[in-house]
Amino acid sequence: MATEAITLLQGKRILLGVCGSIAAYKAVDLASKLTQAGALVDVILTEAVERFVTALTFQAVTGRPVYDSLWQSGAGLPTHIAHVGLGEGADLLVVAPATANTLAKLAHGLADDLLSVTALAARCPLLVAPAMDGGMYAHPAVQANLQTLTGRGARLIEPDEGRFASGLVGRGRLPETPALIGHIRRALAANGALRGRRVIVTAGGTREAIDPVRYLTNRSSGKQGYALAQAALDAGAEVTLVSSAALPTPTGATLVAVNSAGEMLDAVLAHLPGSDMLLMAAAVADFRPQAAADHKIKKREGSDDAPTLVLTRTADILMAVKAQRANSGFPRVVVGFAAESHDLLAYAADKLARKGLDMLVANDISAPDAGFEVDTNRVVFLTPDGQEALALTSKTRVAEALIERVAGLLAGR
Repeated sequence: MATEAITLLQGKRILLGVCGSIAAYKAVDLASKLTQAGALVDVILTEAVERFVTALTFQAVTGRPVYDSLWQSGAGLPTHIAHVGLGEGADLLVVAPATANTLAKLAHGLADDLLSVTALAARCPLLVAPAMDGGMYAHPAVQANLQTLTGRGARLIEPDEGRFASGLVGRGRLPETPALIGHIRRALAANGALRGRRVIVTAGGTREAIDPVRYLTNRSSGKQGYALAQAALDAGAEVTLVSSAALPTPTGATLVAVNSAGEMLDAVLAHLPGSDMLLMAAAVADFRPQAAADHKIKKREGSDDAPTLVLTRTADILMAVKAQRANSGFPRVVVGFAAESHDLLAYAADKLARKGLDMLVANDISAPDAGFEVDTNRVVFLTPDGQEALALTSKTRVAEALIERVAGLLAGR
């Protein structure tokens, strides 16, 4: 399955330095996925890595020349001086995997191979992803070199814990490709339209307990909310994701896991002070059982009796936000969502006005190709000044379109 194009990566020139580690096989997948997502990936190999993976492998997945020698010459070089040409115009230098040896070179300014020389010549941000066996990562020398690099502004991707090729277990494994790409996106988004802004996103359908086993919920998957969190991250925001969904947390987002509408209300209100934006994409239950049973409700054999479930209203989170915002001024921008099965625009316009929203995103959940549980959506953006319909597209593109518009609203405040 091909990787979806990532708007942030379109046309970006990424230098990928690959060092001599068994984890180099993950760098092949990284180079491939970045290329599929729209980046231009120029790979620089150290001498040692070609004992694990060949230059031809990287050339095959990127469709671009691969550089493996400080003394390389001839066709395919960006200039007659390779390290200068590679560094010029690059958007990001990623070293993954970064061995202890290469980290030491980068920290101390050594320049005896193409990667270390290019790192000195490049003017783009540096992102390092260490990978090493045994207790090497925790060694004081490695930690001192990392402190030197991060002190100069380099970004660090912390390695994972797990089993090494040696059979030992510890911290030092190169993260998987999705996590690496997440960190690359964060590095590229540092100067985005929402840099320095604090954004709260809610996602998923809340679960209201009937007993310790059962609950009331809805069909919301949380996909649109998570796409919004990623789009805000790609715009440079600091994101708090308040979620009841079981989806992978976008790299860089702070997850606050909740279940019920009451828990979501408490989490949202706790994070409002000083926030710039609330994107209320969660499908919050309107009703909950008046009282949840302490034990599992059992059916009685030989009886057709069924328990009576008495419902009561849940707290209205957006109305609570409206009240707190009136007192504090935060968040500066509030966006609500309306998922309706009929009279979409009438209900949406009423909700926009009644809850004091800056924007409302409305979608018709009766359409099989939009709304709950699918990867596409068809929405209408409503503001006090008018409406804008967005044709059927991916939830990723809906999220990007929304973030672009609310960033404009925020810029004017």
